[in-house]
Amino acid sequence: MKVVLITGITGQDGSYLAELLLSKEYEVHGIVRHIANINEDRYYRIKHLLDKIHIHFASVEDYPALLEIVQKVKPDECYHLASQSFVADSFKYEFSTLSTNINGTHNMLSIIHQVCPKCKFYFAGSSEMFGKVNDYEDFQNEDTPFNPVSPYAISKVAGFDLTKYYRNSFNMFAVGGILFNHESPRRGSQFISKKIVAAVVNISQKFQKELRVGNIDARRDWGYAPDYVKAMWLMMQKDEPSDYVIATGKSYSVRDFLEIAFSIAKLNYEDYIVIDKDLYRPVDVNYLCGNASKARKELAWKPEVNFSKLVQIMLEYEGLYNL
Repeated sequence: MKVVLITGITGQDGSYLAELLLSKEYEVHGIVRHIANINEDRYYRIKHLLDKIHIHFASVEDYPALLEIVQKVKPDECYHLASQSFVADSFKYEFSTLSTNINGTHNMLSIIHQVCPKCKFYFAGSSEMFGKVNDYEDFQNEDTPFNPVSPYAISKVAGFDLTKYYRNSFNMFAVGGILFNHESPRRGSQFISKKIVAAVVNISQKFQKELRVGNIDARRDWGYAPDYVKAMWLMMQKDEPSDYVIATGKSYSVRDFLEIAFSIAKLNYEDYIVIDKDLYRPVDVNYLCGNASKARKELAWKPEVNFSKLVQIMLEYEGLYNL
């Protein structure tokens, strides 16, 4: 039985990954912050798994605590998913974002290298690392230069480079997954996809009159989170480590998301949205679209859920069809 350690196991990706690895008969260990022990709502994504997994408490910035956990668990695979991952908040809290995301990654890499150097390490990168791209017709792949424009993206580039450094300098099996936007019913409430589907349901039930949004012309490559955690696992099963872009290859705007979601509820989004300039980011990324041909070829991976189906899945979970 393989032993796995997941940081950020209570998050969207961590919960789906834990389910996947349990189905593959891994012994699953997860690291969560101490605050989760105080606020049980933080467990809502993994409540159904708590009797099947092992939980350890630590901040990814607490090197001694992490060291003790890794020495105890001695994992065969480590998936480092924990981070401050809400881009908008990274502008407000740039110091904590940079500290948590960069130091947390460095701590985990250093400890794995010292304690169990044969352990495979996965770093959760982000399409936000590409930042402002030069050509709106281009697809971003593993060779596209990074041009980060937010503290979050800068922290992810640093973590990605640290991962490559440990791979190249210490011969660690360390891989970086450059995952484009991926959503699900377990997405956090602060993210635009979740805000939209929640608003559609609330407006349908007359609980809400409007939805305040920022830049609805920003375009993203949106996929389904369970598809993407499969790609993480596939990267870790290769004989040699490498970095991979994971994406659908299709880009849609926030406006497209609004139109599809409201139309499923037989509503016109234009009747309910209010553009709020306060919700614009100081610097926005207007277009991202990934080329996952390397993952298709080397991992035999492809997305199973398209954009329209993703929106429908999220709305069904939110309760649209249970009214």
